[in-house]
Amino acid sequence: MKVFADQLPAALAKKLPKAVIVAGDEPLQHRDACDTVRAAARQAGIEEREVLDVDANFAWGRLLEAASNLSLFATSKLMEVRLGTHKLGQEGSKALAQYAEMLETSDDILLISMGKLDGKQQKSAWFKALDKHGLFVPVWPVDNARLGYWLRDRAALHGLQIDLEAARLLGERTEGNLLAADQELQKLSLIHPQGMRLNVESIAQGVEDSSRFDVFNLADACLKGEPSRVSRIVQGLRSEGVEAPIVLWALSRELRTLLSLHQHLDQGQSFEHACKTQKPMIFDKRRPAYQKAIKRLSMKRLHKLLLMAQRLDLAIKGASAVPLWAGLHDLAMTMAGGKGILAETAWTYRISANN
Repeated sequence: MKVFADQLPAALAKKLPKAVIVAGDEPLQHRDACDTVRAAARQAGIEEREVLDVDANFAWGRLLEAASNLSLFATSKLMEVRLGTHKLGQEGSKALAQYAEMLETSDDILLISMGKLDGKQQKSAWFKALDKHGLFVPVWPVDNARLGYWLRDRAALHGLQIDLEAARLLGERTEGNLLAADQELQKLSLIHPQGMRLNVESIAQGVEDSSRFDVFNLADACLKGEPSRVSRIVQGLRSEGVEAPIVLWALSRELRTLLSLHQHLDQGQSFEHACKTQKPMIFDKRRPAYQKAIKRLSMKRLHKLLLMAQRLDLAIKGASAVPLWAGLHDLAMTMAGGKGILAETAWTYRISANN
């Protein structure tokens, strides 16, 4: 059964399942979810824990052997399989499916921590077999629109109260890095008395900017029409040493997707059907962002933006005089409905704000 991270404590309080799969790439919520399972196991009287760290040379027979070995000190134990970013492979998939069969007669608890699981993996035999016995906890990054509220609630865990605007400022300074945000809250809880309400000034004075972004954050901000955030993300990507071709690839991909959506809509198709025709398909969660971008960017404007992308590709190859990072900033800002920083003479064509 699927249970999101914030629902996990309540689910475990009702019944401790025989298997829990925690999957995702956001480290803070991933860590918290695993800690919650461990705490629930201890609460249920399970003191013994065996940890198997999976690497490229891991022998999956060890899992089945560990499950078969009776403990000298306890009737049950918590088995942890830590996959990290490693792939299961055929051997791992078979071993987990076999382990699921053993859970029928076992009192052990299995905790699997791993990277993100896609739809295909969630339909696999091993996943279905384990899911039948327990919980699946997908861990997703906190959406920027919810980040302020999430941090406000998180502050309460550290004995602090925080104004929503202050929480949003903290989110801005630590966006994409929830571990850094949590560390800042821990630091603030040491500096200020328990129960103190923090305002914007408290955050501005006490929290350094430790934002961490990737090109997918940039693409989302462009689609949603958030120019100030786009500018901040581009600067962050450059300072973190992200390669310019990767940034251009992400922006160009969204431009082509938007152009394809326009073409399907012009043929009389519904927006939902147009989204399903894309490769990869645009899922429900992202469709509002694409709808916003479609309304803001006409086909004519998208063609001009693709010409900008072409000039930047030439700049990457050394065949164009357009300043590369300033050009990437302009391209992203224009996609988001903002203004660039380069003079129009830096481009060989004019992009009119009215198109």
